[in-house]
Amino acid sequence: MPWLKRADWGDLPGWRNDDLARAWPALQQSCKTLRNQSAWQATCRASDALSNPSTESVQDFLETWFAPHQIQQSDGSLEGLVTGYYEPLLRGSRTRSGKYRFPLYGPPDDLLIVDLAALYPELKNQRVRGRLEGNKVVPYYSRAELSSGKAPRVAGKEIAWADDPIELFFLEIQGSGRLQLENGDVMRVGYANQNGHPYKSAGKWLIEKGELTAAQASMQGIKDWARRNPERLSELLNTNPSQVFFRELPNNGNGPLGALGVPLTGERSIAVDPRGMPLGAPVWLATTQPNSSEPLNRLMLAQDTGGAIRGNVRVDFFWGFGEEAGKKAGAMKQKGRMWVLLPKDYPLLRNGN
Repeated sequence: MPWLKRADWGDLPGWRNDDLARAWPALQQSCKTLRNQSAWQATCRASDALSNPSTESVQDFLETWFAPHQIQQSDGSLEGLVTGYYEPLLRGSRTRSGKYRFPLYGPPDDLLIVDLAALYPELKNQRVRGRLEGNKVVPYYSRAELSSGKAPRVAGKEIAWADDPIELFFLEIQGSGRLQLENGDVMRVGYANQNGHPYKSAGKWLIEKGELTAAQASMQGIKDWARRNPERLSELLNTNPSQVFFRELPNNGNGPLGALGVPLTGERSIAVDPRGMPLGAPVWLATTQPNSSEPLNRLMLAQDTGGAIRGNVRVDFFWGFGEEAGKKAGAMKQKGRMWVLLPKDYPLLRNGN
């Protein structure tokens, strides 16, 4: 693991100032999956002995069982980008109407997923998505093609309808959320698949067009621009060819499910690039509060992934549910450093890395 640099606990900014007990439930969520991996079994078994531990007990546990390693970019640099995401609340319906006419699609039947590792083992974790055209695999329909009705197999795959296309666009970026239905029920939805096209930033497009400055291109700034320019909304949305397909999730009161398959914990879960970070691992994150120089040094759990999260030192910070979480998530675009905490006998570290 050449992107890891062995560190000491004293290297972690604010290590003795975080309320580590607040991260313990998230760590135990990770262990629900990690305990099935031989590299984590002993550590997760040891965590079972702690019930409602104090911050001091969690600190002792981590220092006994784990070793910190600073994560480096592929060029050797130590800093990367930290953004934020959250679980939004939209207004929606299970049936289409004049008010609710913007679809949340489930995965279409003709979407193909090709696991390249089955053909080329060196391409582990690499997948492509497409569709069959005759006997040839071609790219799946883009967002613009889906919205214009060119994808015949998505008709009937709508799981719900929203009343606001820009809010739905940001629901796709967040990956999960809730819909307040007209009868008072709440429907929970989450990521099911994606059309295979790369994510492209609407904010970056607005900056390039001179519509917004970099400081204005926050989530709220983009929403405000969209509401001021309804005639250009389709143009804005279609700059991102990526389209997310959803599935309905149980509304059980927990956080949304992340890529690890466990509920996310507000302000303790992060999305990472799994090519440079073992999913489920504890991570020490050193960054700052949104739009601020105030330090934010905290134990997090790598429990999710995202289409825009690419790079070893690249984090999406999950702020939780609701409007206040959305304000923080939308404003977060900070620099940060990361240390992954790995069991001391982690297999890939046995050669001295």
